[in-house]
Amino acid sequence: MELKKSDFWYNLPEEQIAQTPAEPRDSSRMLVYHRAEKKVEHKIFRDVLSYLHKGDVLVVNRTRVLPARLFAFTQNGGKVEVLLLKRVNLDEWEVLVRPGKKCKPGVRLVVNDELSLTVQSVTESGERIVKFAYKGAFEDVLSRVGTMPLPPYIREKLHDPERYQTVYSKETGSAAAPTAGLHFTPELLRAIQEKGVEIAEVLLHVGLGTFRPVKEENVLDHKMHSEYYEIGEEAAEIINRAKRENRRVIAVGTTSVRTLETVAKEDGTVTACSGNTEIFIYPPYRFKCVDALITNFHLPESTLLMLVSSLCSREEILSLYEIAVGGGYRFFSFGDSMLVL
Repeated sequence: MELKKSDFWYNLPEEQIAQTPAEPRDSSRMLVYHRAEKKVEHKIFRDVLSYLHKGDVLVVNRTRVLPARLFAFTQNGGKVEVLLLKRVNLDEWEVLVRPGKKCKPGVRLVVNDELSLTVQSVTESGERIVKFAYKGAFEDVLSRVGTMPLPPYIREKLHDPERYQTVYSKETGSAAAPTAGLHFTPELLRAIQEKGVEIAEVLLHVGLGTFRPVKEENVLDHKMHSEYYEIGEEAAEIINRAKRENRRVIAVGTTSVRTLETVAKEDGTVTACSGNTEIFIYPPYRFKCVDALITNFHLPESTLLMLVSSLCSREEILSLYEIAVGGGYRFFSFGDSMLVL
């Protein structure tokens, strides 16, 4: 049966697209959905503590967002926006450029006297491979000249760049935040661990694969962009022990889900490893490792909405989204959350 992109459409009033993060982080709202009973509850995010049990494993993505947006100029003074997506090697990156017509192979773009880049090639899907020239350490230069790559639907200025990072972020490399994790505070994480919940850290550097729109009407024709992931020995051990003992593995965000399901075996256990994933999860899908999910509300027709729909059914998730829209929930990156049990 053909799965159509339009099957994942829903109407959202523009005023419900969150422009600023909730303060404090854990004061955002949370829609709780119990799949077995088809029951809906309306809570505050910090109430997540009462839904987590001793022995549960919470899987978080420890990636940090790069100041990945650069503004550069051509030799003729034309302005070009550059978004870093993925490191290819020491000085080469895969990037998204706007407008693309100014960025043919061989074109040199200047950010400032510290940083310039030359277009090496154009990928099949229209991204550019560029080589950077800079003075000193690349990360230091980027921290000075790059800006936080907020999604285009956020038009308010972000006063504190750390609000687009999770409190447990460690390893820089993402072009967008794993936003389900933005609701956690250090105090809430401490209370969760004190309750006997184990936290396992995985890594997925969020790139274009996560937020590229689906262009093809037939969902199966959509190709995911690859993203780098890592699962370390300690995380694999925590997760595998839980699976063997029939304890729940609860993913924080779709990036954690994609990492786990990329490497999970049929029995739900995972192997410590790293690599690139192009996994595309859409219904019907049988989850091997993930038992429950904490997630935000996602864009219509997005691969993230398709992934969440795989936890129960497209009809159920769209019905929950309708409830959330009617209930005035805030949507997308800085919006409210959903707990699917």
